Amino acid sequence: MTKEEKGRLVVSRLKKIYPDECSLVAEKDYELLFATRLSAQCTDARVNMVTEVLFKKYPDLKSLAEASEEDIAEIIKPCGLFRTKARDIKFGAQKILSDFGGKVPDTMEELLTIPGVGRKTANLILSDIYGKPAIVADTHCMRISGRLGLSPGRDPYKVELALSAVIEPSEQASLCHRFVHFGRDVCTARSPKCAQCPLTDLCDEYAEK
Repeated sequence: MTKEEKGRLVVSRLKKIYPDECSLVAEKDYELLFATRLSAQCTDARVNMVTEVLFKKYPDLKSLAEASEEDIAEIIKPCGLFRTKARDIKFGAQKILSDFGGKVPDTMEELLTIPGVGRKTANLILSDIYGKPAIVADTHCMRISGRLGLSPGRDPYKVELALSAVIEPSEQASLCHRFVHFGRDVCTARSPKCAQCPLTDLCDEYAEK
């Protein structure tokens, strides 16, 4: 079986079980961008609780750009790395206003110029906001695709390239969302529930047990 064939089977099976749904709650383009920044080393559930408070107090980019780093940091403290993240949010808001007219840009090159934005965040914006094919190589994506033998190692960029080569463009973003749900539900980092897994016959790691 080729990796492309395996990829199609993985997509087909997970599509029947899990929704194509981002775990982060956001109504505006910049809200998704900053929520993704906050999600580094933090659960999406906690990020959603924090952003509800943050975006209620600062309901637009201008207010975020003018907010004090200290106040942003205090609100987002439960997410960890709060000082760095607060600086990125404040200066990210300023950057989007000054350089992009208040609209989150739609190219990888421009997105990477925004403070705190890496390829994972950029790919999520490109896929969820602009509907472009993109692989969001988060921890779930890297772990699951590695176990399945669809991608090598734990380097996010290499995983992104490997999956982009074997997953149909129209399914890439959806599969990454489903990997998140599947990774929390079954293919967990520790003690994966292989007995409940719909992909054991496709899994390289399971075959080695």
